[in-house]
Amino acid sequence: MPVFPVKQHPALLTQNLMEKRILGLDPGLAILGFGLITCKSSQSQIQESSVNMLDFGVISTSAKMEMGQRLCTLFDDLHTLIGELKPDLVAIEKLFFYRMSSTILVAQARGVLMLVLAQHHLPYVEFTPAQIKLALTGYGNAEKSEVQEAVARELNLDEIPKPDDASDALAVALTAWFQA
Repeated sequence: MPVFPVKQHPALLTQNLMEKRILGLDPGLAILGFGLITCKSSQSQIQESSVNMLDFGVISTSAKMEMGQRLCTLFDDLHTLIGELKPDLVAIEKLFFYRMSSTILVAQARGVLMLVLAQHHLPYVEFTPAQIKLALTGYGNAEKSEVQEAVARELNLDEIPKPDDASDALAVALTAWFQA
């Protein structure tokens, strides 16, 4: 049986590449942002890695809907999203307490999110807003615009992803990649 050098045999080349799909989530009841990146790294002597954006967007619920229906929409849409995107890891922004009424609504949405992740047996990591800002800009009190610019730069995008919730979710996913 012939022996092929790693550099010339395509099958062996693909075996040496590690790929991970990281889904970033920015929890919210009205708008839940998501962003999926793929990270590739080589196990060779020369460590190479790359990151690419695969998808981003939001799951929205209307304030006109009753609370139970809004949570059901999040539940159903998250199941569908995870089934389609097939992440290896999920990164979530931790709750930020700014207004008690908003925090309670986000906490309810977050509970649904955590249930869906448990049902899919997906591992997750959590980051505070300050950790995300620090990872992307080097400064834990960076402005939102600085974080958005860093997201576009790291993912080689021509423009900042919109809406902001989707850009925030990509920032969370990138933070998980940086921490790996």
